[in-house]
Amino acid sequence: MRLGISGTHGTGKTTLAEALCARLPGHATADEPYHLMEEEGYEFGFPPSREDYRALLARSVQSLTAPPQLRGIIFDRTPLDYLAYLAATGADPLDQASAAALRLAFASLELLVITVITPQTEQVLPPAELPGLRAQMNDALLELLYDDPLHAWEDVPVLELNGPLDSRLNLVLAALNQSRHPRPPGPNARSSPIAPLAPCGTPY
Repeated sequence: MRLGISGTHGTGKTTLAEALCARLPGHATADEPYHLMEEEGYEFGFPPSREDYRALLARSVQSLTAPPQLRGIIFDRTPLDYLAYLAATGADPLDQASAAALRLAFASLELLVITVITPQTEQVLPPAELPGLRAQMNDALLELLYDDPLHAWEDVPVLELNGPLDSRLNLVLAALNQSRHPRPPGPNARSSPIAPLAPCGTPY
């Protein structure tokens, strides 16, 4: 399956991607656009500039849409991340990318997983750099996610992980299993439609 994980930095995205990769036979992780572009010689500012985030956004869209669209890929970050970083720096997300290109990118995913800042991430995970930007991006991402002003991911199932860290893996596996074997909605059901590869276990 094709799965994207989005969230502000320091919320356990890469840890979750590696855990999923270990549990899903035949799956691999796609490197973050930041790491790929660094390896190619792109020089990012610290913190990254709006131009940097726009370049990352374009690369993320390219990663999701470039043929062939292989099965069994876990994307550590999606275009939603970079739209949220841009929004956190004061840019208008509506002006940053083509809605059609974004829709095509998100249509390639079968599940979009969101990791958010929680009391447990703050207690258990290592302190993250740029805490102010981190918090602003977290808020901007959630606002973008549920407002979807570009109508780019409204047909993609979304799973927001806002509970205990040790429950994340099983929640995502259950959501993936449900997407493989969807059940008819019950009377109280709520609908939630809202690159080089690294083999499992390979450090990068």
